[in-house]
Amino acid sequence: MRDYHNFVNGRFTGSQSKDRITVVNPSDGQAICSVPDSTAGDVEDALAAAAAAQPDWAKRPAIQRAHALRAIAARIREQVEPLARVITEEQGKILDLARVEVAFTADYFDYMAEWARRIEGEILESDRPGETIFLFRQPIGVIAGILPWNFPFFLIARKAAPALVTGNTIVIKPSEETPHNAVKFCELMAQTDLPPGVINIVHGRGAGAGKALASSRRVGMISFTGSVETGSAIMSAAAANITKVNLELGGKAPAIVMGDADLELAVRAIKASRVINSGQVCNCAERVYVQAAVADRFVAELAKAMKATKVGNPLVDSAAEYGPLINEAGYRKVDGLVRGAVAAGATAVTGGKRAPAEGGYYYEPTVLAGCTQDMEIVRREIFGPVIPVIRFDDLDEAIAFANDSDFGLTSSIYTRDLNVALRACREIRFGETYINRENFEAMQGFHAGWRKSGIGGADGKHGLYEFMQTHVVYMQGNG
Repeated sequence: MRDYHNFVNGRFTGSQSKDRITVVNPSDGQAICSVPDSTAGDVEDALAAAAAAQPDWAKRPAIQRAHALRAIAARIREQVEPLARVITEEQGKILDLARVEVAFTADYFDYMAEWARRIEGEILESDRPGETIFLFRQPIGVIAGILPWNFPFFLIARKAAPALVTGNTIVIKPSEETPHNAVKFCELMAQTDLPPGVINIVHGRGAGAGKALASSRRVGMISFTGSVETGSAIMSAAAANITKVNLELGGKAPAIVMGDADLELAVRAIKASRVINSGQVCNCAERVYVQAAVADRFVAELAKAMKATKVGNPLVDSAAEYGPLINEAGYRKVDGLVRGAVAAGATAVTGGKRAPAEGGYYYEPTVLAGCTQDMEIVRREIFGPVIPVIRFDDLDEAIAFANDSDFGLTSSIYTRDLNVALRACREIRFGETYINRENFEAMQGFHAGWRKSGIGGADGKHGLYEFMQTHVVYMQGNG
């Protein structure tokens, strides 16, 4: 088992902590490696390095910063297969999805590099003779990026790429569940000409390293992806310094299936949405509302598709469509929600228990019929390969059910009626709506949630500008 270290100021460095975090393969429970459970002092060292590097980095023309992002992307593309295997080993996703994650990460660095010549300010009209008003967009300074475990490699890019191209430096804390891929990223980054201190990685748990990042006066913005509970704690820690927060939190995405929908398409897309990454994706369908006239047929077809889904160890079984849940706590949460729904009157049409796989935290693909809006499984994020189904009579009822949630990240509707689709766009109160397709965002969009799903957003032009602040200059001429 390898012992890894933090990456600070351009090199791997020891921690002040004697405590180590053991990383475990969720497919078989075997130890992979260890990383330090970093102290507040370790975090301060990384922040100091980022703060020292930031002024010179910001002075570089944006196109030079973009060249650094492209160099990182090129190194990633040289190591797609080994990186994918690292991700699969520590996180449990199938290898094909891990390969997609690695490739998408490289593409994301390249995409954000393209914005170097597109960052714009404004010239505003003044009320005073001879005066010109300029609005500049400038870097915030030092960014703290706190990552989840479900797409750990891509989230490095989602935090670092827009931060760097806009002139910021960053300190990233990977999830303690999935730090190995971040170590490999640092090894690749060290092969480029990126100046020391521009990207720093500190390992550790949220209560230690995470809290130290969120409460530091050196940090200009905290960008976090994860649970509502942790996001709330980060806001509390950031409040003393009035630090800007950018939060992508939980989701409880509704999928509405109208009576006129292409049911084959709806079943295929919703099934894919529920088993991708073992259902551990915050933007994928978490509850399905089906119009009563087609509900029985839809449930039967969805249950058939889910039952046929192959579960297995992704590094052993290449035919597996999904692997384990991330850990025992994740398994217990999913199983507890399913058991609670059945006790409350739902029916497990298929699944509903631990999958018969050796070791690891595997759960059967599960369809729950007869669910009601008040059930915990309809209101709480599941994060597993389980889908509750609720019947509705008309679109008014479906939209009311969909909007009745603490969350507001993504949503979807399946219909052949353009007027119904357009009405859903107007009335469904979510940051994203997918029409007749699976839930998966584009890097040029804006991935942002309403209500408890977050503050701010990521991707595209609007995500880029999250990492900048405005500076207005009033220039009075003499003429």
